[in-house]
Parts: sequence; C-alpha cells; structure tokens
Amino acid sequence: MNPAHFKKLLWIIPLILVLFCTAFLFPKKASPKWIELFNGKDLADWTPKIRTHDLGVNYANTFRVEDGLMKVRYEGYEQFDRQYGHIFYKKPFSYYLLTVEYRFVGDQCPGGEGWALRNSGAMLHGQDPKTMLKDQDFPISIEAQFLGGNGKDKRSTCNLCTPGTNVVMDDKLFTPHCINSKSETYHGDQWVKANFIVLGDREIHHLVGTDTVISYYKPQIGGGNVSPVNPKVKIDGKLIEGGYISLQSESHPIDFRRVALMDLTSIKDDQKKLTETVKNALKTK
Repeated sequence: MNPAHFKKLLWIIPLILVLFCTAFLFPKKASPKWIELFNGKDLADWTPKIRTHDLGVNYANTFRVEDGLMKVRYEGYEQFDRQYGHIFYKKPFSYYLLTVEYRFVGDQCPGGEGWALRNSGAMLHGQDPKTMLKDQDFPISIEAQFLGGNGKDKRSTCNLCTPGTNVVMDDKLFTPHCINSKSETYHGDQWVKANFIVLGDREIHHLVGTDTVISYYKPQIGGGNVSPVNPKVKIDGKLIEGGYISLQSESHPIDFRRVALMDLTSIKDDQKKLTETVKNALKTK
C-alpha cells in the first residue's frame, strides 16, 4: 500500500468510529406522530367514572360507540340527578398536543342544571381516576369547557374552568372558577375542532381550529369547585406537571368523532422544534 494512502486511512478510521458511536449512542429521535386515543370502534382504552357509581361502571350505557362516534347519551336516566360523568383515557400525559372534534345534539337530560345546557368539556392534567371518591363530582383537573350555542346568545367555547385548580394569567394567580375564551359561538349540531397545546406545568393554550382563544400558565392544585375530595390528593399550591385526559357527561348529549394526541415529551426542551412540530401538526387533518 502506498504510504500516503495508509496515512489517510489512519485519519479516516477514527472518524468512522466516532460517527458510528455517535449514531449508536445518540440515535436521531423520531418526530412525534399522532396517536388516535379513540379508535372509532370501542372504548377499550377508556374507563368511565360517574358520580355515585364505582370506577368502571358505565351507568345506563352513558358512554358508547355507535356509527364510528363516541357518544354520550341519557335514555337510561329518569333524572340526571347530578350524576356528572367522565371517561378517562388509560394513561397520563404531560407535554402534548390534543385534538378533539365534537358536536352537541338532541335535548338535555331531564334534571340537568341550566348551566349544563349544551355544556361538556375535555379535562386536562386530571387526577388518577383511581383516587376519586365515589361521590366526587369532578376530577381535580384543568377543564377545557365546550359550550354550544343556544340559538340566540353568545356562548364562546374552549373556555377555562378550574375544578380544584388555579392557574396564572397576566402574571397573577387566577382563582375564579371559569373564564370565557375569545372564540366564536357555534350553534346547532355543527362539528367543532378544538386543539390544546399542553406543556407540563409551564403553559397551556386552547385553540379552535388554528386560532388561539385563551392561554394560561403554571397550572396548580388549589381552590374549590370539586367535592368531596381526598385531602391527601388535593395538595393546594402543588404545580401540575401532567395527568389524565377525560371527556365529560354533564347532562347534554354530545358526540366525539376524533380524539387524538401528539406526545411532545421528546422535544419539550427544544423550543424551535417544538414550535415547528406543533405548527405543522395543526395543519394536518
């Protein structure tokens, strides 16, 4: 072998070893992909918790899948009787983009409160349903409230409610229970696409389509509007970094045709990639 060629080879071999070790020890992370939380077929990955009933009891077939939709219905109720329900996805998340497509249909269940007319929601950063008391009305969580128009009044959707929680807005601790977003009103049975950018205990943004309608920061346990509750679970002032996602039954029939999530945990500290990923994801179906 030519000595000059041999000398070049001595330089190339370490470089190849370095590149190989880098690829092996620090593999390129795959870009986050959409995960369909609702499979359109059944509720195998979901567990209901309805007030006054044990975890896992789907009282009166409140939650069901028909025609490829997750439906909330009340034919089996004589009176709603404050039997607030939530159906929980099987695992918790912390940093994610969540999309929920919903529509309100039909008439409210007899006995439902006036405020619950065309009212539902997606609960974010919720407590483990196993820690809820049997008579507990709502999980400790951040509620992204869905409201449907009543045909005459302005009723924004993707509002914020805080059962057992507080948030920071405008650099101040926000303690009222609910605050309206700046969304439009959606009357009738039209489908609405809600998106939620949830970044651990840092910040949360509600969007209708691609329009941000409300933002807040530092979600934490605190306040009231949840009862009864285990005091060992409700530790006021504790920041909420993650939790369970659930969908509500609050006395008005509602359909969900898509519930999907993109887990952003792997890129949570790369602000540029995080922003690009979310921006591109919101453009997809």
